Amino acid sequence: MTHQIIKDLSNRYTTKKFDASKQVSQDDLAVIMEAMRLSASSINSQPWKFIIIESDAAKQRMHNTFANKFQFNQPHVMTASHIIIFAHNPTYTRANYEAVIDKGIEDLRTKPEDKESAFGAFAFVELNTGEDGDTSAWTKAQTYLALGNTMHTLARLNIDSTPMEGIDSELVSKEFAVELDGYVTDVALAIGYRDAENDYNIAPPKSRLAMEDVIVKL
Repeated sequence: MTHQIIKDLSNRYTTKKFDASKQVSQDDLAVIMEAMRLSASSINSQPWKFIIIESDAAKQRMHNTFANKFQFNQPHVMTASHIIIFAHNPTYTRANYEAVIDKGIEDLRTKPEDKESAFGAFAFVELNTGEDGDTSAWTKAQTYLALGNTMHTLARLNIDSTPMEGIDSELVSKEFAVELDGYVTDVALAIGYRDAENDYNIAPPKSRLAMEDVIVKL
């Protein structure tokens, strides 16, 4: 198949070694950030925050969070161009959704007089809220929509990436407590450019289950 989307997805792979001498341009980074902002989410809730780790000081802070576990991902922090932390709001409230509705009014998507009726969609949040106010299972799922969208964007830009669930969420939350401001994270994304001479994962062909094993068309 020759479609550009298929080419993009066929060419992307999980990078195992990055070339520390190559950096993502600020122009490309601007595209990536806008793509993240435009990601889809259930009822347009946008229950996320994205922390872009770019400076040497920030990278050192992230590097320190691998002190106890997942050290196999630690080298990416210093060799990748950027690390992106995907964080979610563990206690998404009516006030959080009101901010989304107010922005919709500002953007002329929602009429001011329809504000109260727009809260009807909040019922879906209530269905996914525990007795203790915990919404993390639902809001975490939304961050993976943004993660997938970001990875596809990177593939289109010919930028390599490595999704990392192998992060110490507890230490990351402590190290970046100010920036996260109560949000929590379970996944990060290393982005940059492959070390073509030393990345063992470049050569093997892509392997996926057959179309008929994963898709049912009725």
